[in-house]
Amino acid sequence: MKGSIWILGLMFLMGFPSEQVFAQTSAANQRYKIAVVDLMILKRQKLGAFQLTRDIGADGVEVDMGGLGDRETFDNQLAKDSVRKQFLNKAKELNLQIPSMGMTGFFAQSFAERPTAVKAVTDCINTMTQMNVKVGFLPMGTKGDLVKYPNLRPAIVTRLQEVGKIAERAGVVIGIETSLDAKNELQLLKDIGSPAIKSYFNFQNALDNGRDLEKELQILGKKNIVMIHCTDTDGQWLQNDPKIDMEKVKITLDKMGWSGWLVIERSRDIKDVHNVKWNFSANTTYLKSVFQSPNE
Repeated sequence: MKGSIWILGLMFLMGFPSEQVFAQTSAANQRYKIAVVDLMILKRQKLGAFQLTRDIGADGVEVDMGGLGDRETFDNQLAKDSVRKQFLNKAKELNLQIPSMGMTGFFAQSFAERPTAVKAVTDCINTMTQMNVKVGFLPMGTKGDLVKYPNLRPAIVTRLQEVGKIAERAGVVIGIETSLDAKNELQLLKDIGSPAIKSYFNFQNALDNGRDLEKELQILGKKNIVMIHCTDTDGQWLQNDPKIDMEKVKITLDKMGWSGWLVIERSRDIKDVHNVKWNFSANTTYLKSVFQSPNE
C-alpha cells in the first residue's frame, strides 16, 4: 500500500490529473466515495464547482444551500427551476454525484435559538427532494456546543424531532454535526429518536479534542453515521498528518461494515492554503489510494 501511494503521489507531482489516475476506481460499485465541499473549493452554489471537482478528481461535490445571515431562509438559487436544471445537467455531463446538500449558513447561527431554523431546514429538504439528494448537512451553530450551553439541549432536541418528521416524510436524512464526544452524541440521537436524524461525523472535532478517532467511530456505530467529513484542521495534507492513521481508519470502517461518502473539508497545506486545486487534488488522490480499490 505504501508503495502504491508513493507511485500515485509521484504521478500527481508529474502532472497527471487525479481524475485520470483514478478513472477506473470511481465506478458506482466502490464501497467508499470521495467528495469535496463547494464552499471550501470557493465555489459556493456555483456551477463551476462541478468542473473543478472533476479536475480535482473527486466522485462528487456537496452543494451548499447558500448564505443565511439575517434572512428568513437560505439565499438558495437552486429554488429556481432553471438554475436547478443547470446543476443537475452539469453533474450528469461530468459523471459526478451530489451526495449531500450543506446548510453551512448555520455555522454562524444558533439552530437552537433562531426563530426560523426549522423553516430553513425544511427549505433545504424541499430542494433535496427536487434534486434527488438524500443527505443534508446541518451544523448546530454558534451555540451548538451542549457542553458549554446545556440549557439549549431541550430546544435542540425538540427542533430536531420536528425536522426528523419532515425528513422522514421526504425520505431523506439530516446529518448533524455537534461538538459532543461519540457517547454523548449517541445519547442525543437516542433522545431525538428519529431514523432521519443521524451523525455527520467530523474527524476534526474528535482530533481537536484529543479523542481516539477509531473508538469514536465504533461508539457511534454503522447505523448512526450517515456521512463523514474526512479531514483535520488546516496545516498539512492528510497524507502528512501525524494525528491520523488513515489505513487504520479504513480497517475500522471496514470492520464496522460502514460504507458511504468521505467528504474533504479542510487539511490544506499551510504553505499555500488558498491553492484550491493543489490542496484538494492531493487529499483526493491520497484518500482514493487508501479507500478505493482498482479491483472492485
